[in-house]
Amino acid sequence: MKGRLVFVDSNIWIYLYSTDPKALLARKAIDKHFNTIILSTQVIGEIFHSLSRKGIRSKDEARTIINDLVETFTVIDVTTSIASRAMDISIRYGFTYWDSLIVATALEHNCSNLFSEDLQNMQLLEKRLTIVNPFL
Repeated sequence: MKGRLVFVDSNIWIYLYSTDPKALLARKAIDKHFNTIILSTQVIGEIFHSLSRKGIRSKDEARTIINDLVETFTVIDVTTSIASRAMDISIRYGFTYWDSLIVATALEHNCSNLFSEDLQNMQLLEKRLTIVNPFL
């Protein structure tokens, strides 16, 4: 993978496929960085779970969305080394393990930005990963 990669957290995708007013901002962020986006197996699981559990989409619709994402974007497997790094990040920054897993995956794959509304906007992690909240 070349260039400056962008990791997109599940909450951005969930808004994209909802009727929430934030859907438009999610679409703009994704369209702007379309060719550099990556996500993880953790994120696709969270998208499926949230879309179907919250009644945003049926399970069949959520599955179709996941299939489209997997065919369109690079999906990173969560490995043991990423999980270990996530624990270190959780300890260092005080993030939840699940947020730390996303950060660890982004760092492991040299992303320059992590789009999420769950972490502090514009926070720089490890001197190379910037958190961006596209809704601000």
